[in-house]
Amino acid sequence: MIDYKLIEALAQVIEEGGFEKAAAKLHLTQSAVSQRIKMIEEWAGRILVTRTIPPVATEAGLKLVSHYRKVKLLEDDLVPEISQVSALTPTTLAIGVNADSLATWFLPAVADTAKEHGLILDLHVDDQEQTQKLLQNGQVCACISTYRRQLQGCRVERLGAVEYGLFCTPLFAQKWFQGGFDLQSIQAAPTIRFNRQDNLNKNIFSRLFGREPGHLPTFYIPSSEKFVDCILQSLCYGVIPSQQSKPLCSRGLLVDLAPACKIEIDLYYHCWNLKSKTIEIFTREFIAKARQILQGP
Repeated sequence: MIDYKLIEALAQVIEEGGFEKAAAKLHLTQSAVSQRIKMIEEWAGRILVTRTIPPVATEAGLKLVSHYRKVKLLEDDLVPEISQVSALTPTTLAIGVNADSLATWFLPAVADTAKEHGLILDLHVDDQEQTQKLLQNGQVCACISTYRRQLQGCRVERLGAVEYGLFCTPLFAQKWFQGGFDLQSIQAAPTIRFNRQDNLNKNIFSRLFGREPGHLPTFYIPSSEKFVDCILQSLCYGVIPSQQSKPLCSRGLLVDLAPACKIEIDLYYHCWNLKSKTIEIFTREFIAKARQILQGP
């Protein structure tokens, strides 16, 4: 029989990013948390978390933490039904979301559901091509991703598509693209990417020029809001969702570098296929609201 107090300690060490923070969260001493980790590792017969800063779960540790989170969700559903006292703390849902969605449509899609059902959202932000990995390793119970295939033990639903284009300020265009926006001009002009896994630039360049350009001078800004701010400061040009670019273009702050070339990225919602009332309610209401927003007026 698994001792869930031990797995809880493991989960908190991973989630809080350290033994000391986990101890504070659990109202225990750091020594007590370390002892619980030692006990569960002895039970498992292997190392479950690295002693690094921050601690990182091993593959076996991730499986245990994923199992604990699923059990915790089911427990949060059960307690109000069988106890005269409701759960002392609201249910927390860990969700993987890409930065562009978080900066545009995601919060309006979840706000009403979170308020009505008293949900706490623990958002893990990553590139839209990477968020499904957070679900696969058990770090989140749901995610927004461009990955369309159903993951093992999960369900998947298409939400809609987000349109992207290439934009810069009029000042930047005057400086770098006076002779036009082409393969030659982009070799010198600074561009921007969210991180090194962000392939939106490559995708739109391939469609526009028929091939990917070579190495380009590139800013890396892992924040959707600061990403756009960097472009607005005339530091670079980049790929922006239409929901962000349209109002800025209408005010003359941005210009469209390739009006005839837009890419649409399909977004999918993945979640655990778990008989959890909380997940079922959140999933149903979130999908409906997200589709409504992404479809537009």
